[in-house]
Amino acid sequence: MKENQHIEYKESWRDEYLKWICGFANAAGGVLHIGRNDKGVVVGLANAAKLLGEIPNKVRDILGIMVQVNLRQEAGKEYMEIVVEPYPYPVSYKGEYHYRSGSTKQELKGAALDRFLLKKQGRHWDGVPIPHFPVADLSPQVLATFRKRAAKSKRLSAELLAEPDAVLLDKLQLFDHGYLKRAAVMLFHDEPERVVTGAYVKIGYFRTDSDLLYHDEIHGDLFSQVEKTLDLLLTKYLRAGISYEGVQRLEAFPVPESALREAVINAIAHKDYASGIPIQISVYHNKLMIWNAGHLPQDWTIERLTAKHASSPCNPDIANAFFRVAFMESWGRGIDLIRNACRVAGKPAPAFRWDNGLWVAFALREAGTPVKTLVETLGKTLGKTPGKTPARILELLQKNPSLTVPEISLRILKSESAVQRSILKLQISGRLKRAGSRKSGHWEVLK
Repeated sequence: MKENQHIEYKESWRDEYLKWICGFANAAGGVLHIGRNDKGVVVGLANAAKLLGEIPNKVRDILGIMVQVNLRQEAGKEYMEIVVEPYPYPVSYKGEYHYRSGSTKQELKGAALDRFLLKKQGRHWDGVPIPHFPVADLSPQVLATFRKRAAKSKRLSAELLAEPDAVLLDKLQLFDHGYLKRAAVMLFHDEPERVVTGAYVKIGYFRTDSDLLYHDEIHGDLFSQVEKTLDLLLTKYLRAGISYEGVQRLEAFPVPESALREAVINAIAHKDYASGIPIQISVYHNKLMIWNAGHLPQDWTIERLTAKHASSPCNPDIANAFFRVAFMESWGRGIDLIRNACRVAGKPAPAFRWDNGLWVAFALREAGTPVKTLVETLGKTLGKTPGKTPARILELLQKNPSLTVPEISLRILKSESAVQRSILKLQISGRLKRAGSRKSGHWEVLK
């Protein structure tokens, strides 16, 4: 039998192999064979009788656990079998925490160690209490908005929503021994970064992987981060296709709004906030990619994550609050909802990849269409109706008055000089006005 997550072979005993026993105890248990080589062949053990008495005592004294040690024979040669049961509490080797993963042993450090210790205590990151952080420090406006959303969703009773803030937070399981949990601060504080590094969203528009054209950061409570991120993506970073049914104007984004909303909510709700890394959304001419730091539940794969599965949130308290305002469901259906929304809209489903967190990649144009061809085709079409350029600029600036000339140029696929000429005409005709300085000002669309 080959080595695996439950079996390890060693030709002879060394005290450092207590680390392997520690790793088995902290994971799913296992068996350490002393007297076998890496191929599983018994090579014999000269001092087996002596080790039979020493090893259990060393394990007890150094690791603080009990193991079963058996002397076995195979092909006339002796070997030792050390059976390690999984332990419900953390087991350390001289202050170090080791863990068996696959056929290797790892020493847990940093965020991985934090997650391990919390899991052994039956906790999650967002359920850890924060001492000396009173309810009065939370935002009344955010709490009021939460009440309105929860009332609309009907997932909390009107009686509970009428209770004082402290009672409402307690019913949402956001207290622990009288202290607010991290989730409460993330959800209801104006500046959660006061206690959690990297608790924000970054969006960037890239020409290439190394050529960033412009970017934004979204800070604040998690509910606001969801809404502001979606608003920025739809008004500044994605260009809607326009069609008409009779005289009715229709706009369709390259990513269905419901799919994009679900992807953003999932990223914010399930992010590993202990990582200190912000959520990153990268937009290109042909794709939109969302990444959040995270870790898969034990024994899960990306295939299992993207298939039908039970809900297993990384941050249960945050997920519960999102559920109460209908931001998300509690059935592990997020990825299914994204795929279904794309299918209904006739768009390709996004690709999912795991790399220290979840990547969700939406295609923004038909695969295989060269960028040059796409731009030339659109350019020719728009070139036939030059009078539409000022109207399209006004439309963009009405939605997002802070757009710059380069940003407008990218959105309508016109040169910057053409955009500047159109803006000048609009200013002369009294339909557009610049307010404030060149760097910090904004546009005002005049009727």
